[in-house]
Amino acid sequence: MWELVRANQRRAATLVVVMAALLFMVGYALGEALAPGAGLGGLFVAFVVWVVLTLVSYFQGDSIFLALSGARRIEKKDNPQLYNVVEEMTIAAGLARIPDIYVMDDAAPNAFATGRDPQHAAVAVTAGLLETLNRDELQGVIAHELGHVKNRDVLYMMMVGIMMGAIVLLADVGARVFFYGGGRRRTSTRSEGQGQLVIVLVALVLMILAPILAQLIYLALSRRREYLADASSALFTRYPEGLASALEKISHSTATLASATRATAPMYIVNPLGATARGLADLTSTHPPISERVRILRSMGGGAAFRNYEQAFRTVTGRSGGVIPPSALLGGEHAPATEPAAPDTSGRLERVRQTTDMLWRLNQYVFVACPCGTRLKVPPAYLGRDIACPHCGSVHRIQPSAA
Repeated sequence: MWELVRANQRRAATLVVVMAALLFMVGYALGEALAPGAGLGGLFVAFVVWVVLTLVSYFQGDSIFLALSGARRIEKKDNPQLYNVVEEMTIAAGLARIPDIYVMDDAAPNAFATGRDPQHAAVAVTAGLLETLNRDELQGVIAHELGHVKNRDVLYMMMVGIMMGAIVLLADVGARVFFYGGGRRRTSTRSEGQGQLVIVLVALVLMILAPILAQLIYLALSRRREYLADASSALFTRYPEGLASALEKISHSTATLASATRATAPMYIVNPLGATARGLADLTSTHPPISERVRILRSMGGGAAFRNYEQAFRTVTGRSGGVIPPSALLGGEHAPATEPAAPDTSGRLERVRQTTDMLWRLNQYVFVACPCGTRLKVPPAYLGRDIACPHCGSVHRIQPSAA
């Protein structure tokens, strides 16, 4: 497994260097275009922007991302099944620490992982995911997210995303200053030489192409990491059908994740921007086609090892090159696919009830059991007040300890 991690790190690090070089080129060209001889100043500004955003991303990127998504941390008592699934998949992935677990109060089924390393990792799922998937499917999704953590690609996605944002920011600011500031006047003076005109044209081209190139690099990294995480999920669970079924259910949802943006979309297991975004061309999609991912998982031929996924990938996509590094395939372990240990008898209504109760508890609701069998769920605003049961009329004093 370490060969896969090393190869993934080298590939992602190369893309980070390319993104950084693109950012510095934009800064230098804009500096020269806006003020002849100020290219080094523009390069310095780009470098400062990159350093500040990189440090923020490395040390606080996960916290910022979780806050923007509206995710709330839960404990084992809040959702024992989810916590147990994360525990099991943590052991299967060989991680030393159980990631922090978060839940988003959103009906769209989705999930993501974040953190700069396995010791500072977190996994978040939506309420819609908990309501939609059975235990085997939930295992597949959690194993997929822990695959991102195991493969060390979560940090690189945050870093590249920050750089992409910086490139777009510099290009936008440069365009505004150039077209609405003094740039136009400078290019129209007689003292301007042919060399300066060329620099201005190069800067204009970079302002247009750099954000597009950065976006394509970002999306290319995102799509590849999804295939790798799918392969990891199959290996960790030994049950590729679990993730395949989960992806199908998630793709059938028409709900759009309210907190998702174009910058954060690649972090999720499925494009969270809705059915319209999922139908875009593969070149501009943040994820591989779900139908393709499902076919690959279901074509693994009774095996769950990396070599099974690699063979299925090449068969389904028709590509000569795969996604698993060759070093990770040499002497790969034999991992036969298995059936679920026990059938999951929980229905959707039961999952909805459990998830809704969890969200109420997170919002400090008080649960009161009435002798008539009614279970009252009272908002925290009624603490210390008397509430009558709507069925039998029994009066209950609402106390914080009543649950």
